[in-house]
Amino acid sequence: MPQIAQLAATYSSQIFWVLLTFGFVFFVIGLGMVPKIQATVDQRDRQIAGDLAAADAARKAADERDEAYRAKAEANRAEALKLTQAAKADAAAASEARVAEGDARNEATIAAAEARIRAATDAALLEIEAVAAEAAQDIVARLSGVPVSADEATQAVKAAMNHG
Repeated sequence: MPQIAQLAATYSSQIFWVLLTFGFVFFVIGLGMVPKIQATVDQRDRQIAGDLAAADAARKAADERDEAYRAKAEANRAEALKLTQAAKADAAAASEARVAEGDARNEATIAAAEARIRAATDAALLEIEAVAAEAAQDIVARLSGVPVSADEATQAVKAAMNHG
């Protein structure tokens, strides 16, 4: 094969040109493009780190606002509970006052009714005594023929009513 025979004659020039080409590519890409790519990667890393830091700061600020909101909501809830308890206490006091007023009116009405009943009972007893005294006077006069005075008949009826 003739190509193999020429290999020894062209070997050194091919190696030279391969090394020259690879050297040129290495210096152009390695020294020209790689620093630009590395700068882009570094800038991107810095931007990502900055974005992460900003996101972390925003998260911390949101957590602080959330905690402040929760604290304020808890304070508002406690204030509302305090106000409702005060309103309940006021309503209970007003209700108790109305109940006491109603009880006083009822007691006054009951006392007046009891007084009227006592008065009516006393009046009825007096009438019963008077009727009984008259009846006793008539009965004694008819049965025995002895007239009895109204005072004696009244005293006898009172004595009988007190024992019975």
